[in-house]
Amino acid sequence: MSNQHGHHQLTTAGVIITLGIIFGDIGTSPLYVMKAVIGEGKIIDAMTVLGGVSLVFWTLTIQTTIKYVFLVLRADNNGEGGIFSLYSLVKRRRRWLMIPALLGGSAMLAEGMITPPISVSSAIEGLAIKYPGMPTIPIVVAIISALFYIQRFGTATVGKSFGPMMMIWFSMLAVLGINQIIYYPEVFKAINPMYGFELLRTSPNFLFVLGAVFLCTTGAEALYADLGHCGRENIRVSWIFVKASLVLNYFGQAAWLLHHEGRPLEDNPFYGIMPQWFLWPGIIIATLATIIASQSMISGSFTLASEAIRLGFLPKMTVKFPTHFKGQIYIPAVNTFLWLGCLGVVFYFKESSKMEAAYGLSVVCTMLCSTILLSNFFVIHRLRAGIVWLFLVFYILWEGGLLVANTLKFMEGGYITVFAASLLFGMMFLWVSAKRIRRRYTDEVKIRDYLDQLIMLSNDEDVPKYATNLVFLTTAKSPNKIEEKALYSILQTQPKRADVYWFVHIETTDEPFTMEYEVNTIASNDVYKVNFRLGFRVQQRMNLFMRKVVEDLVENEELTVYSRYHTISSKYPTGDFRFVLIQEFLSNENELPWKEHIVLSIYLTVKGWVSSPKNWFGLDSDSVEVEEAPLVLEPVKSVPLKRRGK
Repeated sequence: MSNQHGHHQLTTAGVIITLGIIFGDIGTSPLYVMKAVIGEGKIIDAMTVLGGVSLVFWTLTIQTTIKYVFLVLRADNNGEGGIFSLYSLVKRRRRWLMIPALLGGSAMLAEGMITPPISVSSAIEGLAIKYPGMPTIPIVVAIISALFYIQRFGTATVGKSFGPMMMIWFSMLAVLGINQIIYYPEVFKAINPMYGFELLRTSPNFLFVLGAVFLCTTGAEALYADLGHCGRENIRVSWIFVKASLVLNYFGQAAWLLHHEGRPLEDNPFYGIMPQWFLWPGIIIATLATIIASQSMISGSFTLASEAIRLGFLPKMTVKFPTHFKGQIYIPAVNTFLWLGCLGVVFYFKESSKMEAAYGLSVVCTMLCSTILLSNFFVIHRLRAGIVWLFLVFYILWEGGLLVANTLKFMEGGYITVFAASLLFGMMFLWVSAKRIRRRYTDEVKIRDYLDQLIMLSNDEDVPKYATNLVFLTTAKSPNKIEEKALYSILQTQPKRADVYWFVHIETTDEPFTMEYEVNTIASNDVYKVNFRLGFRVQQRMNLFMRKVVEDLVENEELTVYSRYHTISSKYPTGDFRFVLIQEFLSNENELPWKEHIVLSIYLTVKGWVSSPKNWFGLDSDSVEVEEAPLVLEPVKSVPLKRRGK
């Protein structure tokens, strides 16, 4: 199905799987879009119906088909997609491109708190047709909570049924739409874009309508983010079936609305086009589809957060791999954050119709940011300047108009998205700023300046042996340098005698699946500096990686650990490993500018909260020692302390 780089071949099975993974979000939009366009309780009129469905058709065409399916999917990073993968492809062109990447990523994560509530609520509210007055909030909360709870166990097993289930869903959308269109085939005249233009020209609420129409394409960005799971060709082929089903359903709802012209809209037209005998099966299928849509968004949020961590935009949180299913990860902190956010949205808004304002704002923000990044991608790949400018200007104006339309609903709920996205953006920006400050005040020293002391300690039998292989993880990129605190830990605090000292640097590459290493021999059989180059989707398992490095060096006769290690348990015995991780805290002995002091204080505090370093690096608990060390970047130069006379 895929090769080591994550590219996927076009197959029937691949197309069906793609339906379950990629199109859940955009596929459940018929549940609420036409209801939002007309407005609950508003009088149904032909101009709004035909103009609205015309705008839906052309929004799906312009935004989803042309921009994402045709253009954006070209920007794959070794088979991977998403706004952070796109940023990885263009970040060397302009430094400021990090800002739209952070904004878009933050808005995308904020969307993860809106998708499950609005999708599940829209489906469950269908029960009110059968049982008026029935409380739906407890059911929605139970479904969402169960969905987040099962993330820790992985969803590989149930995930296998997602594709066939969504095949049933899209087929149902098409059949229900056709069932209404056959009574009013004239509804297809709305394909003429003039109906949409006329509605926008004459309607006093045209921005409100445009904001509601935009909800039909809210899953387009998620489509790109999940590129690595399915592959470009599978997405493009399956989109033909998906778009046809969506268009038939939207036009079917429009035909039903025209049949009820002049009446106030009381029922959701999605359920209105269902025969009464099919209502229960329809609600069940819709609920399952919204659960799949929510699962897709949650998985996409984990992937997005994981890439942000690898790029250094977020703290190194614990990342787990609950199953062997490709690409499936679980980040407990993100799971809890999204779950609490979803519950907050459900309890605050209570109804899906009130969540729509909060929904569109985050998505259009992400789309605008991806337009900026994609235009730079086209420049790098030497597309004609005229075409690049045409793309950029058209989509900036188009998505800018959609942004304005959604901003008008700010006070109706959009502020929820803005607050969540701002919080995430602030965290990411602070993290990047703190790391830049930290790099500016470097405390790196040359290993060779301390080489004699290390070799002397290694051979001093009066000092108890600490480990055969003593490993320090370092952020120093130079093959000959290390942070001073690591040498201080070895030589000063409590001398740590080892046969071999290893200093390890991990470099995260823009490619997703890189697994390489380089070794710099500082002193043969005594001191080595190892640089790992690992892709942003590679799980870091330093226990295994270091054993592999030692075995390779022994096999190539570059290391003779076996001569000092007496237990022969394998062909190339590597000895025991001890990993020392140094956690920093900001020392009071600093004379930093107050802004930098605040940024670094927050950075180090959050860094200590979010995750244990041994979990991040995939280290066994019994082989790790975590030490605390004061971080002194700018020592106080003078102390105005005077001795009093006797």
